[in-house]
Amino acid sequence: MGSRICEMLNIKYPIFQGAMAWISEYNLVAAVSNAGGLGIIAGGNAPVEVVREQIRKTKELTDKPFGVNIMLLSPHADDIAKLVCEEKVALVTTGAGNPGKYLEMWKENNIKVVPVVPSVALAKRMERSGVDAIIAEGCESGGHVGELTTMALLPQVVDAVSIPVIAAGGIGDGRGIAAAKMLGADAFQIGTRFLVAKECIIHKNYKHKILRAKDIDTRVTGRSTGHPVRALKNKFTKKFAQLEKEGASPEELDNFGAGTLQRAVFEGDVSNGSVMSGQIAGLISKEQTCEEIIGELVTEANNIMKKTLNI
Repeated sequence: MGSRICEMLNIKYPIFQGAMAWISEYNLVAAVSNAGGLGIIAGGNAPVEVVREQIRKTKELTDKPFGVNIMLLSPHADDIAKLVCEEKVALVTTGAGNPGKYLEMWKENNIKVVPVVPSVALAKRMERSGVDAIIAEGCESGGHVGELTTMALLPQVVDAVSIPVIAAGGIGDGRGIAAAKMLGADAFQIGTRFLVAKECIIHKNYKHKILRAKDIDTRVTGRSTGHPVRALKNKFTKKFAQLEKEGASPEELDNFGAGTLQRAVFEGDVSNGSVMSGQIAGLISKEQTCEEIIGELVTEANNIMKKTLNI
């Protein structure tokens, strides 16, 4: 399971925990890093002091490397970009924009920069700008999604760039890791599987809905807004889709969706909240610790790859 990413970040396993807004907080992040992977704090739209607190609480629980995800559309992005330098974070992942204006500052502070990309064109552009690696994320993932599947996107990105590529979207077990490895991935980002980690703070109703999910239980809404989101089907996604069909404006849809993720995460309202999840939810059948999850992923992947190489 060794890779360029492990050497670059001094981590044991090339497994990133996906940055999930309101979910990827210090308990989960530290547990993933302590288990040999790379935990990533989700900055989301949180103000700088909230992110600072998350970073410092993570440091209290682990001495291992971890990262921070910065949503570049956040009104607090500039402040958080400076914060990660002050706090000497090992890695920054970025989404929803171009991190170019921060690269020089981050490089001066020895921070590795890894943007999430949904296309080959953006991957090549990011490589030219000087980032350290790329997360190629397929539309199987939960939350905000692009158009291409991981199976189609990943090998094309691998062929297009020379820097390490992290596969994301649709990876929930060792088979997914082995498949992504064969397609050229140097590392693997996993989100949905960690939703049912014992260290994950989401409401038990959210976890139970993931554990009960079937293969066809996710739905993408919000394409008309330009920000499509994948979540488990419920009253909220049904109503959202109906509003889109009726021609509701992006502003109306944004207002309807505001606060619904927090409603699911903290209140456990899995009917009227946004239960963001990837398509691999149907693979998940048990709650485990982060150490157990990562151990199982690595063992499964190694066994599959050894068996394949022996054929």
